Amino acid sequence: MKARYRVVLALLVGLGAGLGIPSAAHADTPPAAASGTKNNDGLPLKELRTFVEVMQRIKQDYVEPVSDKTLLDNAIKGMVTGLDPHSAYLDAKSYKQLRIDTTGKFGGLGIVVAADKGFIKVISPIDGTPAQRAGIKAGDIIIRINGTSVRDMGLDQAVQMMRGKPGSTVKLEIARPGTAKPLNFTLKREIIKVDSVKSRMLEPGFGYVRISSFQSNTTADLQRALRTLDAQNKAPLKGLVLDLRNNPGGLLNAAVGVSNTFLNKGLIVYTKGRIADADRRFKATAGDLLHGAPIVVLVNGGTASAAEIVSGALQDNHRAIIVGTRTFGKGSVQTILPLSRDTALKITTALYYTPDGRSIQAKGIEPNIVIKPLQVSKTANPGFGMLHEADLSGHLQNPNAKGADAASSAETGLAQRDFQLYEALTVLKSLAYAHQNTAAAAG
Repeated sequence: MKARYRVVLALLVGLGAGLGIPSAAHADTPPAAASGTKNNDGLPLKELRTFVEVMQRIKQDYVEPVSDKTLLDNAIKGMVTGLDPHSAYLDAKSYKQLRIDTTGKFGGLGIVVAADKGFIKVISPIDGTPAQRAGIKAGDIIIRINGTSVRDMGLDQAVQMMRGKPGSTVKLEIARPGTAKPLNFTLKREIIKVDSVKSRMLEPGFGYVRISSFQSNTTADLQRALRTLDAQNKAPLKGLVLDLRNNPGGLLNAAVGVSNTFLNKGLIVYTKGRIADADRRFKATAGDLLHGAPIVVLVNGGTASAAEIVSGALQDNHRAIIVGTRTFGKGSVQTILPLSRDTALKITTALYYTPDGRSIQAKGIEPNIVIKPLQVSKTANPGFGMLHEADLSGHLQNPNAKGADAASSAETGLAQRDFQLYEALTVLKSLAYAHQNTAAAAG
């Protein structure tokens, strides 16, 4: 079994011929052997005999002919998908799509989904895709695709229905919590190329990096973005907001690399499973690119999997303050086991734990500071305190404080566009001030 784990294609922490089927007991199996639960090889003979009998009855009596391959493929899929929402049998088409997905370029709508109680739940829309532009939100439940109910359809089939030729359209019927009637969307498919890292300056000294997913190139892209921000600032950053909201996860190694970018030492994450190869520990090495400058990590209910690994690592190592709302709670690791050249098994092999030994499976990461998303009104006095002269329409500008007026206007605009980010920046400024004073006292 250990040898099989050495040929793993990738470890995923992410919200869809070659397998031998043991021979069943013949009809003339002695009663003692047929009624026993297992033979000397540990095979459940009684259950296998039932399996073969069901297969024979379907081939003989089903209304339409069904090939052996179809029956066996469906049996394998059922066996694996019955384990948990993240394990799956990958046929040739699904396996190829998985390899494409982890490189960051694929065709479709740009929705990360998971199976949920017989329906398909949106984990998050991907930035800059048809789904995100149309207003699809994390937590939405897909009821129908092109008029076809997805009830008990299966995740892989639903995903395949949403993917197709660029330029063609897909109709989605969605149930949204808090909305009385289903919502209908018509989306046009595109080639989805995900740039997993985006960055900009929020204001002088304070940078912003958004990671939308964890791909093979994410760590390198993050480090390049941080160097670019330093160059734009013409000095090392005073602090950084790392936005992991609606990040569905991705590759475990990418999560480790991102965490290591901000750490000089300490444990990042460890995994535990049933076999020795599933037990792994990942430790940080020296090389914090922010040189100890404070970090605020933004999270929400769409922050899942690899994004939760980063959040937990930075939180437990006291390297960052986590701000936002509780994360999704996917604390399991999936391993890709190739079965043949064209097929593979994606199976949950371990749970991961934060440096302090926390399992977040079905629990999530609790923020240090809870900040819920709010819609800030553009009208005067939008809940930020008493009304001031500067809040009045048409007020005269202070001739000696044009810079201050511009900064105030920029902050108000940020609060209106993204209240959580506005509050995260406020927290970051406080941390930077305290960090600066501590460094000055030490010097």
